[in-house]
Amino acid sequence: MAGCINLTDSGPEIPIHQENQEEKHQTPSRPSKTAHHWQPPSTWPAPTPLSALSSQEYGPIFYLQLGEIPTVVLSSPQMAREAMKTNDLALATRPQIFAAKHLFYNCTDIAFSPYGAHWRNVRKVCILELLSAKRVQSYGFVREQEVAKLVQRVSESCHDSINLSKLLNMYANGVVCRVVFGKDFTGGDGEYERLGFQEMLSEYQELLGGFSLGDFFPSMEFVHNLTGHKSRLVSVFKRFDKFFSDVIEERLNSHGRKEQKDFVDILLEVQQDEHAETPLTMDNVKAILLDMFAAGTDTTFITLDWAMIELVINPRILEKVQAEVRSVVGERKYVSENDLPNLHYMKGVIKEVFRLHPPAPVLVPRESMEEITIGGLTIPEKTRVFINAWALGRDPESWPDPERFEPERFMDSDVDFKGQDFEFIPFGAGRRICPAITFGSASVEICLAQLVHSFDWELPPGIRAEDLDMTEVFGITMHRRCPLMVVAKPYFPISKN
Repeated sequence: MAGCINLTDSGPEIPIHQENQEEKHQTPSRPSKTAHHWQPPSTWPAPTPLSALSSQEYGPIFYLQLGEIPTVVLSSPQMAREAMKTNDLALATRPQIFAAKHLFYNCTDIAFSPYGAHWRNVRKVCILELLSAKRVQSYGFVREQEVAKLVQRVSESCHDSINLSKLLNMYANGVVCRVVFGKDFTGGDGEYERLGFQEMLSEYQELLGGFSLGDFFPSMEFVHNLTGHKSRLVSVFKRFDKFFSDVIEERLNSHGRKEQKDFVDILLEVQQDEHAETPLTMDNVKAILLDMFAAGTDTTFITLDWAMIELVINPRILEKVQAEVRSVVGERKYVSENDLPNLHYMKGVIKEVFRLHPPAPVLVPRESMEEITIGGLTIPEKTRVFINAWALGRDPESWPDPERFEPERFMDSDVDFKGQDFEFIPFGAGRRICPAITFGSASVEICLAQLVHSFDWELPPGIRAEDLDMTEVFGITMHRRCPLMVVAKPYFPISKN
C-alpha cells in the first residue's frame, strides 16, 4: 500500500524511543505516543509519499501515529531483514484495508488476505498450480505472440512519434488476459474497450492506492457512506464481479477440452476438487483472478515504461544493450525465450529499473500479530508496518551514486530481487513475497529484448531528456504522470504484408 501521506509541518521527527545506557539490558521501551495526524486531503498542497521519507532524513526506523493507527516505517536493509526474516511470522498478516475489503471479496485473495489457513491454501494453489516455473514456461508462446503484435503496432506508427506507454500497456494487458482468461480482450474486435477494462483498472488502482479515512480512523469508517467513496468501491466491484461471473459461467457451460489451460480452467478444477483439504468458494476464485489480472498488468507495464524511458535518455546504455541482444539473436527478426539466459547486460538494465523505480514503492503493509523487537526497539502488537522499498533502492550505504542509472553495478554482483538481498526487495521477501516474480520477469524480459532488437529509439525532434516530465504518481503502484512519446526507427526492413 503506497498511499500518499502529508504530515504536519513538524514532520515525522519522533523516532521510536531507543534504549539508554540504563535500559541497555532491559526490554526496549514502547514507541513514543507523540502523534503526527493526517490532514484532510483538501489541505494537501503537495502530498508527501511515504516512500520519500528516507532513512537519511528520519532514520532507518521511525514511528508515525496515522490517525488511530500506530505505524512504523522501515527504510534500511537491516531493519527490513529483521522484519521480513527474523520476525517474518509475527509480521505475516495484513491490516484490513477498507478498499481491499470491498474489492477483493472481503480480502480472500492472496495479497490482502490475513495470515491463516485460507491464505496458506490460496498461496499454495497459486505457487503450485498457476505460477510454477513449468507453468510460466508453458505460456512462452503467448508472450512471444503478444510481443509480435507489439512490434507490428510500433512498425505501423514508426513514421511519427508514438505513445509507447499506451502500446506497452496493451502488451501487458494482452499477455495477462490470455494467460488468465484464455482470450485477448485487447484484440481488434474492440471487446477490451467495450467492456471498459482500462477504465475499470484505472479506477481500481486509484481507489486501492488512494486515501481511505477508515484505514486510519476505523471508528469513522461510516463516513465513506456519506462521501460516496464506498459507493465507488461497490460500483467497481460489481463490474469486475459480473465480468468474472460471465467468464466462469461460459467456461462451466463449455464441455470441450482445451489444449492449453488458462488460469480460469485451473482454478475451476481446484474449486471442484472434492478431495481438496480446504475447498475454494467461487468468490475465492474470483478474488484470485482479480489479483492475477490487476497486479500482473500493472507491474509489467510500469517496469517496461520506466525501462524504455531510461534507455532513451541514456543512449550509451541503449547502444550497449542493443549490441548484446543483436549479437545473441543475430539476423533473426524475433527474440526467442531461449535467448534470454544469455542477455546478462539486459537483465542488469531490468534490475536497475527495479532498484530505482520499484512498481510498488512501499510494500503492501504488514501488521504485527504480537509484540516484537526490531532494531532493539519494541513494536507492540497491532502496529502497522510499512517497508520502504523505494528508499532501500536508493540507500547510499548499499548503492554507490544511488541516483545514477547504471546497470553495470549488477554485472559483477550476485544481488538479486528474489527476496534474499534486503537492500533490493521490489517484490518483498519472506512469506509475503510476491508469488508472481517469475511470471512478471518473463513478460518484461522478452518484451524489452524485442524492442531494443527491432528498433532504434530516440526522443521526438526538439525534445531533450531534460525536457521530459519524470514526475511519479504514487498510489498502490508508481506510474509516471506523462506517457512516453518516442520515435522508433526499424532495424529490419518493414514487411509490406
